[in-house]
Amino acid sequence: MAGPDPGFAVAVTGLGLVTAAGVGVARTWQGVCDGTPAAATDPDLAGLPADMSCRVPDFDAEALLGHRVAWRLDRHVQLALAAAHEALADAALDTSAWDPARVGVVLGTALGGMPAWERESAKLHASGPGSVSPRLIPLAAPNMAAGEIAIATGAGGPNFGTCTACASGATAIGTARELLRSGLCDIVVAGGAEACVCPLVVTPFGRMGALSKRRGDPAAASRPFDADRDGFVLGEGAGVLILERTEHARARGARIHARLSGYGASADAVHPTSPDPEGRGVARAVTAALADAGLSPGDVDHVNAHGTSTPLNDAIEARTMHRLLGDRPILTSAKGALGHTLGAAGAIEAALTVRTIAEGRIPPTANLDALDPAIALDVVAKVPRTAEVEVALSNSFGFGGQNAVLVLTRP
Repeated sequence: MAGPDPGFAVAVTGLGLVTAAGVGVARTWQGVCDGTPAAATDPDLAGLPADMSCRVPDFDAEALLGHRVAWRLDRHVQLALAAAHEALADAALDTSAWDPARVGVVLGTALGGMPAWERESAKLHASGPGSVSPRLIPLAAPNMAAGEIAIATGAGGPNFGTCTACASGATAIGTARELLRSGLCDIVVAGGAEACVCPLVVTPFGRMGALSKRRGDPAAASRPFDADRDGFVLGEGAGVLILERTEHARARGARIHARLSGYGASADAVHPTSPDPEGRGVARAVTAALADAGLSPGDVDHVNAHGTSTPLNDAIEARTMHRLLGDRPILTSAKGALGHTLGAAGAIEAALTVRTIAEGRIPPTANLDALDPAIALDVVAKVPRTAEVEVALSNSFGFGGQNAVLVLTRP
């Protein structure tokens, strides 16, 4: 998938992040630039074969959102709303002054309020129907992050969720660009959120062999592209970007962090959980995204990789990037520091890519001690790399073979 208007770019004017490195863009950026792994043993997962996670530390929903709002929201919606507030503040947007019909919201999630389903199901089986919360459906439904952001801000334009597994956040951002391209919106609040660290999710991921088994050293468990990688660590978080039509951003004198210049999407159409071993679906998404941006493979300076730390996914992504782009682009993966946040990952990593472009600094891939010898790419390790980045890709791939690639460029 690519749009019909090559070179159409929208302005990224605001960023908001809530991750395992901390609440806010500044803390997350510092954490990934320091290469500090957030993974730790999780008491809520005690007794499971995989008992570690990357949780958001010190997240006080009532302090950030107020009691009357926080109490009715699932955690993934709380994270999304906190990130949205930061992004709107960063964009210097006055929500009381905008035309609500021209403001859209698109938020992705892979699993929505899964811990709420787990909790209320246990109540149903233990104590009967009267014990189940009547708020369960609006608490856990996957569209509620988008809905609650609209309620909080008065955004009255197109409003929906995207669900493409671990590509959901990137799909939301790409779809938001299409709303701006179509002329339906002047502003779109776009991103992804996930908070599904619970036994019912961790257990099947572990049973399918997707999770790291380094229980004795959680901090070293997530290690994208490393020769000794053995799986990912489940994380939680949210990322939100404010996207605007360029003329709208200029008219109000907004600071433009970067431009979203291209979007490509595809399906592997091969297997429910395993990627196409030839990387053909990924290649189609990258090719479409670059064509949408009016760019060529030789223009790419940097790739923020999907880089999950699983043996198969990292190898296929690396081979495909090398085949398409050669060895010129500099790669990194944030999942060594932040874990795999599923539907939030694409949005979090897009925001980090924007910061890379703005600052000329590429964060290292945490725990990359020995690059897999089969990977013929320049992957940043140990310390940040100073680099002028004019064109960057942000890759996201998910179960179902669903791929989304964003092209971000210097304004």
